[in-house]
Amino acid sequence: MSKCQISNQIRRLRFEHDEMTQQALATAVGVTRQTILAIEAGRYSPSLEVAFKIAAVFQRPLEEVFQYQTENS
Repeated sequence: MSKCQISNQIRRLRFEHDEMTQQALATAVGVTRQTILAIEAGRYSPSLEVAFKIAAVFQRPLEEVFQYQTENS
């Protein structure tokens, strides 16, 4: 099985949305600031529901916020 990683554009999108704080995003999504921090840093992969909620906050398609990469990509 290949190693996989989910990368994201959350930090850039927060900056583009009036420098939204991690706390503001967390509140909008319904998770803790620590969860947003871990997702943004790539230490934690969000559930599908949380990923869709984050994309909805930024009004972007899911694949524009999150990218799935394998070792072979």
